[in-house]
Amino acid sequence: MAPRSEPTARQVRLGTELRRLREAAGLKAREVAGLLSSTSAQMSQVEAGLAGVSEERVRRLAAHYACADEALIEALVAMATERTQGWWEAYRGVLPPVFLDVAETEHHGTFLREVVTSHVPGLLQTPDYARAVFGYMVPQLPESELKPRVEHRMRRRSVLERDAPIPYETIVHEAALRILVSDRRTARAQLVGILDAIERGHATVRVIPFAREGFAGAGIDMMYVGGPLPRLDTVLRDAPHGTAFIDAESQLARFRALLNKLEKAALQPVESRDFIHRMTKEV
Repeated sequence: MAPRSEPTARQVRLGTELRRLREAAGLKAREVAGLLSSTSAQMSQVEAGLAGVSEERVRRLAAHYACADEALIEALVAMATERTQGWWEAYRGVLPPVFLDVAETEHHGTFLREVVTSHVPGLLQTPDYARAVFGYMVPQLPESELKPRVEHRMRRRSVLERDAPIPYETIVHEAALRILVSDRRTARAQLVGILDAIERGHATVRVIPFAREGFAGAGIDMMYVGGPLPRLDTVLRDAPHGTAFIDAESQLARFRALLNKLEKAALQPVESRDFIHRMTKEV
């Protein structure tokens, strides 16, 4: 089978976890290749997410690596064998692959915790707000690219609206709520949309007001996606070259600590709801 040309973030993560297990066992790729009647090159492709791996091979590798974490093994098997074609696949070849990776990562998450200081969270944006954000790009996007971006962003909300919605908490700085990315009508509709998501139980929102003293966390925008176990959590951060997927344990621990620190700076959910409601009357 030919190597994948563009592995998804989930496929790359599976390969990364298999490599970490091998390295923890103190084994070289060429030593493991013989066990599977494979080659070092083929093992490298598996660990880079460029080649698939069967359930049987995942279990054999875990046993060879002396991995006794049954929950981890089952999670890796699920990653290797899950073949569901999510709604995001309709955008393959239409949008950059990272858009699909973000949607897939959210879909498989067990919880979402987000921090935003410059824009309303993508999962809570209205179509007009999202269109204004994407429409500000330089060079300006043609309608043929702008429209699917907005559609994709709206469809991402399915994780909050499905029969078994994913728990979603977001910390939003007042600046993100007050910046007029478009006009006042769009701004007010966006605030009302956030209140609607709160009332429907789709989101827990905490606001950090301008008046909060001791807050120096501007720029710490991130999405923390819970995995089936903490080791498989992922942090998504926007970067100049696109969205970065972070999964090193030391970095995950750092971002968990940052989230907890930011929560202490934010208003409680009920206070935040009332804060946003007052803002709707000011716009």
